[in-house]
Amino acid sequence: MRTSTDYLASLDDDRRVIVDGKPVEHVASDPAFAPIASTIGDLLDLAADPANGMQVHDEATDRAVNRLFLAPRNADDLQSWRDAAQIWADHTHGWVGRSPDHVGAFVAAFSSHPEAFATERGLADNVLAFHRRIVENDLHVSYAIIPPQVSRATTAHAWEGDFIQVGVKEEREDGIVVSGAQMLATGGAVADEILVSCIKPLKAEDADFAVSFTVPVGAEGLTLYCRRPYAPGVTSEYDYPLSSRFDETDALLVFHDVFIPWENVFVYKDVAGLRKQFFETAAHVLGNFQAQIRFATKLKFLAGIARKVAAVNDVDKFPGVIEKLGELASLVSIVESGVNSAQFTATTDAQGFLRPGAQALYGAMGLQAEIHPRVIGILRDLVGGGVLQVPSSVHELVEVATRDDMERYVSSPGISSIDRVKLFKLAWDAIGSEFAGRHQQYELFYSGAPFVVKGYAFRNFDYDGPLASVEEFLASYGVTELAAITEEVTA
Repeated sequence: MRTSTDYLASLDDDRRVIVDGKPVEHVASDPAFAPIASTIGDLLDLAADPANGMQVHDEATDRAVNRLFLAPRNADDLQSWRDAAQIWADHTHGWVGRSPDHVGAFVAAFSSHPEAFATERGLADNVLAFHRRIVENDLHVSYAIIPPQVSRATTAHAWEGDFIQVGVKEEREDGIVVSGAQMLATGGAVADEILVSCIKPLKAEDADFAVSFTVPVGAEGLTLYCRRPYAPGVTSEYDYPLSSRFDETDALLVFHDVFIPWENVFVYKDVAGLRKQFFETAAHVLGNFQAQIRFATKLKFLAGIARKVAAVNDVDKFPGVIEKLGELASLVSIVESGVNSAQFTATTDAQGFLRPGAQALYGAMGLQAEIHPRVIGILRDLVGGGVLQVPSSVHELVEVATRDDMERYVSSPGISSIDRVKLFKLAWDAIGSEFAGRHQQYELFYSGAPFVVKGYAFRNFDYDGPLASVEEFLASYGVTELAAITEEVTA
């Protein structure tokens, strides 16, 4: 299986990644991207080690492959799939949203439902072939499935200017030429390929933009404009332990007449086909099952920071602090219970794919935009001003002229100044740094705007039972009974 060495070497291609107006020469060694590339490499090494149990025998190749790239088909499969996803989530403590298993899950589900894709031009076969490429080559695929934020009142066909959202500019015998832009390719700068599509509902007039295809990051004509990377600005891993390891960088993709061969096209000028790929297959459910495993892991990590801060400050016996820690436990448990329930209510569909239970999964997702800010808020309450009164960097803790003051005035009973500051620096990187601010926004809109996510919960909740219960109860009393009671009282 592919290792970190193979992966990091493959990043040295013709990809055009722009930071501060200039192309990045070598992504794998650039200070902005080397840390997250190293983290992704670590994940591949974990999967390549048979001792971690992430492998499964692939009948097509007669060798071991990463089980996260195959669709689960029975309860044992799903449990093993979840265990493998948990290994990767644990390695990043849930701070990497676009680990290779996220889009890998989407494509695995695509391949289990080829009937959802058109047969014209071999589009359904293209999906199957792409899935095999991921499985056999351990590809790290990101995705960009949101149009640029030009106008939310209209869709692409009504925007001023041609091809703002990426669309088909030319059709050729051997493929298509696309131009325009698409967002938000989180981790795209260190991916092998990017799945480009649109999850936002389009109109019939948007047919030119109703496409789904995959493109190598190094494709000619493709440029990735990254938001400001955080890793180069950190003073040390000690001062910014999360920013220095897990900054994925989000990117706007801009296509200047990029040629996409037909074998990389999955949906072509098919508005309805865009929705079918996500929602008539199990892609949205399995991809978000992985996402909620990752989210629950991150919440546990935040709860762990809170618990340790309370202990270091010697306030973990105070009733008010216990109440806050208890609320954290409740919030984490809601998400984890949603994942558990989705797993144990999974059902097999007509294609033999074991789909995690949608009601439980979307129920947990529907509260993500409330749960994450609340968890961060509680952690802020517990750390108080402790995250502000820390030395500017690790240097004050080790320099001869300053370290005695640090040890005397910035420590707590039973813990050295180095360890106390280390904890509070971690807390700050989780709640207050630029990296933390990006994560707050990221979790708020992870699966779309809150009204969109709650719409998933609404549509996948069985309201028939509750409505029938209310109707039955309403039918159990009425004016007649009230009149009888009134007559009895009067008599």
